[in-house]
Amino acid sequence: MDRLRGWPVTLDEGPVGLRPLRLRDVNAWRETRLRNADWLRPWEPSNPETPLFRTGLGPYISMVGTLRREARQGLALPWVVTWRGAFAGQLTVGAIVWGSARSAQVGYWVSGALAGRGITPTALAMAVDHCFFTVGLHRLEANIRPENHASRRVVEKLGFREEGVRRRQLHIDGAWRDHICYALTLEDVPRGLLAQWRQTREKTAHDGSS
Repeated sequence: MDRLRGWPVTLDEGPVGLRPLRLRDVNAWRETRLRNADWLRPWEPSNPETPLFRTGLGPYISMVGTLRREARQGLALPWVVTWRGAFAGQLTVGAIVWGSARSAQVGYWVSGALAGRGITPTALAMAVDHCFFTVGLHRLEANIRPENHASRRVVEKLGFREEGVRRRQLHIDGAWRDHICYALTLEDVPRGLLAQWRQTREKTAHDGSS
């Protein structure tokens, strides 16, 4: 695939937004990552090409260059997550496989100071709908460490299906770690995941006020 359908694109749902990652996000990205080092370190891949918490510009420039190249090749959708227009984190749909698979993997992080506001599930629901109904993917996976309860709650709230443990799947925080595979296919959300998530939030708000 020479060019990814539906990319670049900016999406929003109330105060939550997704927009393409840009080189000029470097200062916000670096400051947010440094501020959230302890929050993020246990869950991030140990990748010497993109160190997590160095203060130089090189790792960020390398990452953005790689992701933008993959986006042009139809292999990734690298978004910034925003909250009220400000940088809040990242959400990347990557490892896209076309042909008879039409599948991809999704990863995300949001600043710990913004946790608990529904930002991540809202952003993920928007991304899933865009991938299924515009880009043309059929299956999305999120592989999460068993100990990462906050991230697991995100996909569980959205109805991702748990499909088992992948032993020592990724090198995380200095060692090979097990991951739980969660997945959705297009058939799971025929009317869209964002609409489903809105209904869930409305029901939760109603039950809480009654």
